[in-house]
Amino acid sequence: MIKKSTTVKPLTQSTGRRKSAVARVRIRPGTGVVTVNRREFENYFTSVVARTIVVEPLRILNKVDAYDIDATIDGGGVSGQAGALRLAVARALIDIDPESRRQLKKAGLLTRDAREKESKKYGLKKARKAPQYSKR
Repeated sequence: MIKKSTTVKPLTQSTGRRKSAVARVRIRPGTGVVTVNRREFENYFTSVVARTIVVEPLRILNKVDAYDIDATIDGGGVSGQAGALRLAVARALIDIDPESRRQLKKAGLLTRDAREKESKKYGLKKARKAPQYSKR
């Protein structure tokens, strides 16, 4: 006897990164439900700004209610995680419809933001902040 899986196979999978955050996304046709780390979208990203950043690729293509998104995010803070998820969603949408690449590229959603935290230097308090100078 073979058991059938109850989970729906994803239409496409994609990865996005920003700062130290990594987002893995699975997109399938649906009604616009977004799940992040098995939590509801509104409960995970409480900030309206972060939620707006994440759904921007869908909004540009007018497909907010066309796909269900299941995401797993590791590392980083709220801003980095939102940026990583946005990049992953944009890449996944291109896998589904290569014609949408021009619109997403024009909006700047396909470029990975490579800015990382600068490493601390010895003799300094942070990467560039020096101890207070005292003449005497």
